[in-house]
Amino acid sequence: MTLRAYVLRRNGVPLGGRGALQAMLSRALGAPTFATFWQYWNPIWGYYLARFVYQPLRRLRMGASMALLITFTVSGALHDAAAMLVTREPVFLCTPWFVFLGLGVLFGKSMHWSTSGYVWGVRALVNVAYVAMCLVLALMISRI
Repeated sequence: MTLRAYVLRRNGVPLGGRGALQAMLSRALGAPTFATFWQYWNPIWGYYLARFVYQPLRRLRMGASMALLITFTVSGALHDAAAMLVTREPVFLCTPWFVFLGLGVLFGKSMHWSTSGYVWGVRALVNVAYVAMCLVLALMISRI
């Protein structure tokens, strides 16, 4: 699948199309599960992570859960590397944050947890709380 087709499938709006950011935010925040949240969040980044990290790990016969957790870890490490390039100082926040985000996805899946029976605003609140809670945990670890 091409990047353009992937973004259209995820957002319902063509790559760079009018309303793409709004569509991404609405779909991601209103997602009924943490896993679905990440299917909609930043589809361009997700496309490349899937193509160059997750799928190669799966082709190595790695389990889906481990491949997902490693993919989140790689994403966090790349975010930390970008921050280090900008700040020119060591940064180690995104890697643990993204590990917790990945663990949240796996936990939600294992518990079959869903907010699909709730209105968009409740789903958005739960998704924002999930991201924030994982950030707080990562900040606590970064202080150690």
